[in-house]
Amino acid sequence: MTTPVSGPHIAIVTPFDDQGNLNEQAMRQQVQRQISHGNKVFCNGTNGEFFVLNDQEKRRVTEICLEEAQHDDQVVTHIGEISLAQTIAHGKDAEQMGVKAVSVITPWFVALREKELIRYYQQVADSLSIPVYLYNIPARTGNTITPAIADVLATHPNIYGIKDSAGSLESLKGFLDVSARHDNFDVLNGPDSLILTGYQLGCTGCISGLGNIVPELVNQVWQSYSTDDQQQALQAQERISYLRANLFSIGFGPAVVKQALNQLGHQVGPSRYPTQFNEEEINQITKVLSSE
Repeated sequence: MTTPVSGPHIAIVTPFDDQGNLNEQAMRQQVQRQISHGNKVFCNGTNGEFFVLNDQEKRRVTEICLEEAQHDDQVVTHIGEISLAQTIAHGKDAEQMGVKAVSVITPWFVALREKELIRYYQQVADSLSIPVYLYNIPARTGNTITPAIADVLATHPNIYGIKDSAGSLESLKGFLDVSARHDNFDVLNGPDSLILTGYQLGCTGCISGLGNIVPELVNQVWQSYSTDDQQQALQAQERISYLRANLFSIGFGPAVVKQALNQLGHQVGPSRYPTQFNEEEINQITKVLSSE
């Protein structure tokens, strides 16, 4: 089987203008920037501020990413919502636009039982013809996709894998064990600190938030690992891990990523997350970015 999603994908930010509206030109520039570094694009995710975008904005973000990508297979979009009907509607839109695969977060706020999560994903996958990937990020949703749940869902012919953003090596290994039992179920690593480790253990790709800041390093990990240059891969990973530890300690990770991009001269605008950075925190970000 050809793996639908592999290699480095960047969880791309959604740029806004001074009035807080979608900045299409800046969006195109960020997609072009990632493609030029050899990366693929994951849009409408947590770094893309999906749950503060309206339906029209989400569709437009996906359209722009597809327009700027060199090939349709370079774009994955996230479609997960709190309701099944809205998730499927987004998925049908993505399907019609030509997206290669979709990612689906667990519904949030409502505490779901194991059988309810399984049924939810089965219904989504039944409704779409393009590959569906589970998206596990329990710290943000309050619902956890366990390896046991993934083991059941891995038997569905249209569920191709999972993006694990639980943040731990233990979690990643649990899903890799599931992958080893199912030929058509892949694992995509979410935490930037585990990109290289993920590849070494069997992940087929990564979804990186820090790749917005250092696209060349995220791609270098992949390229160096693929050519068995472990030292070069490790050097790139160490720099990424340093940035993650020191930037994400300042504030909410996706908001810090966007603030850092602005400070680096990429006009991606403010975040819609209710986050604020004071002068001291801005100076901290600058210091981390400029450190060697």
